[in-house]
Amino acid sequence: MSIRNLSPFIRDHYEIHEWRHASAILAADFPNEWADIQATLEGFRLNRSQIITPGGRKSDIAGWLDGQLEARGWREKKFTTQIKVDERTMDAPTHKVDCFKNGVALEIEWNNKDPFYDRDLNNFRLLFDLRAISVGVIITRCSELQSIFANLGRGASYGNSTTHMAKLLPRIEGGSGGGCPLLVFGITPALYVED
Repeated sequence: MSIRNLSPFIRDHYEIHEWRHASAILAADFPNEWADIQATLEGFRLNRSQIITPGGRKSDIAGWLDGQLEARGWREKKFTTQIKVDERTMDAPTHKVDCFKNGVALEIEWNNKDPFYDRDLNNFRLLFDLRAISVGVIITRCSELQSIFANLGRGASYGNSTTHMAKLLPRIEGGSGGGCPLLVFGITPALYVED
């Protein structure tokens, strides 16, 4: 896989998948956003303390990633969309995007139920078709982290029906993202830190 301008650290510490030349689009058309994503990924570590802390609405892990992007000007974004047929206008709401900046949409799926991937990919597909976004990015976890969770006594909290790479890839390969260029980063055990 030829991911453009990707640091060796990210190549060595993340599982990476790409569709429809997403990295080339980011590198050529959105260099600032591409730099933001890479700086966030390079700074991230999967701390033991974050894993053993019970989650709530948003885990410490997702909150850290959100915070790093927010500090670089990314914002949660809800798009207002409508369909007009003759004189009849109907609202066609989309779901909020976790992090959005200048045509790049990024979702963080750390430990949600796996149907959240369907929501994210459908949203990317629709927003791309409407020319509201140019690229969709997902940061999630690798399935291989399960052994770390089990060793920490948290395996049940990170079950098979939650968001991890083995649940995401078949959805993308099956066309759930439509024509939207996609780039997926999976957090691997190489990022784990015993803090």
